[in-house]
Amino acid sequence: MQSPMIVLNTNKQRESGQKAQLSNIAAAKTIADIVRTCLGPRAMLKMMLDPMGGITLTNDGHTILRECEAAHPAAKSVIELSRTQDEEVGDGTTSVIVLAGEMLTVAAPLLQRHLHPVTIISGYRKALEDADKILESISIPVDTTSEATMLGLIKSAIGTKFVSNWNDLMCSLALKAVKSISSLGAKSLEKSKAEIDIKRYVRVEKIPGGEIEESAVLDEYKKNESQTNIEISKESDWNRILQIEEEQIIALSQHYLVKAGISAIRRVRKMDNHRISRATGASIATSVFDLKESDIGTECGLFEVRKIGDEYYSFLVECKNPKACSILLRGPTKDTLNEIDRNLQDAMSVARNVMVRPLLCPGGGASEMALSVLLSQKAKSSVPGVEQLPYLCVADAMEVIPRTLTQNCGGNAIKVLTSLRAKHSEGEHTWGVDGETGKVVDMKTFGIWEPISVKSQTVKTSIESACLLLRVDDIVAATSKKSELKSVSDE
Repeated sequence: MQSPMIVLNTNKQRESGQKAQLSNIAAAKTIADIVRTCLGPRAMLKMMLDPMGGITLTNDGHTILRECEAAHPAAKSVIELSRTQDEEVGDGTTSVIVLAGEMLTVAAPLLQRHLHPVTIISGYRKALEDADKILESISIPVDTTSEATMLGLIKSAIGTKFVSNWNDLMCSLALKAVKSISSLGAKSLEKSKAEIDIKRYVRVEKIPGGEIEESAVLDEYKKNESQTNIEISKESDWNRILQIEEEQIIALSQHYLVKAGISAIRRVRKMDNHRISRATGASIATSVFDLKESDIGTECGLFEVRKIGDEYYSFLVECKNPKACSILLRGPTKDTLNEIDRNLQDAMSVARNVMVRPLLCPGGGASEMALSVLLSQKAKSSVPGVEQLPYLCVADAMEVIPRTLTQNCGGNAIKVLTSLRAKHSEGEHTWGVDGETGKVVDMKTFGIWEPISVKSQTVKTSIESACLLLRVDDIVAATSKKSELKSVSDE
């Protein structure tokens, strides 16, 4: 008789079949439970201390999970979802984690009843296709040129954040910044994401001190760099640095520039250079000998240098048609400014999403409850066979958002969900949960709307990630030599 062949090292940890799938579901549920209390206007804050002693205080799902160090591979995969959501639409990072965790949780009983993962995934994908059509059917168009409508929309997006105390100021800052860089005219209302590039053309400068009310949107500005730190290892590098320094604006050229009434800024970062050129209408030239009259930017109204705190700043303001801008944030501490910056990024993302795709869904869990009720009805009428079970599970999982909103504000989840389900069964799909009081209200009159791009991305990402993790049937964890030695010493 042939002796058995050992392929894997016996020290390696391995989980197979249903055990691996249930392990993945437990890991995803644990991550979802971390951020569950951060959903809604009554959201709790999380305080995280990094190894360097820095403190992060936030209720933003992406920021919280970015600071978490997960050991389980499925947990790492779920954490990655919040980053994807943040990069794609900039909002809904908490919702996508909570929904993904619930999608996997409702699949656990099906696996225990020995339903094949491929059948579950097939039902999930059908539900995803129908969910996208349902979202389109319950959404309404929005006029992106109406400032009041846009401000109301952004307010509903950042109403759950730290900056909700300064709602009017932050919403106007976000809207003004996005409108500046989108150069939205009467000819075209819809812009592509590439044209509304928040990361490249909106710079947020945080200056501790002063009051939050002093924050403002500027056409463009440049912080004066007073010193540069360079580390060198060879003597030849030092000679090259001196050569580069000589290639910069030297004292003699400064003399002639001042004499001609020309202000010169040296050592400008590449991104700052691009923003200044967009704000003033100039073209970047690599050499003074290649300059043409058409390269000169003539759209800046005023250039001045101001002192804020201990630093000097160059301001280029009153530009005719700025396609780039800077947001100057003031506040008491660095931690406060960092949180305001995160909230402002969300607000700008919402404004951008609506300009790209001007359709709105009802907020406050109304869209999720509408999806739940309509998918349940569709499952019983048009989804045959065993796929109906996972299809219905998706419908049940959608209820987690209104349920969590109700729980986070101390409401009675069973009572609220029952009355909300009854409203949606009657075809009133704009009814949702008031996150402040936990009561059932009509979002049409309450004025809480969300961009369809955020809702659609949240549903797609959560269902796709659940399908991905359900396909895993084997986990092999290679333990490091240190942990092996530790286990040996423990024995």
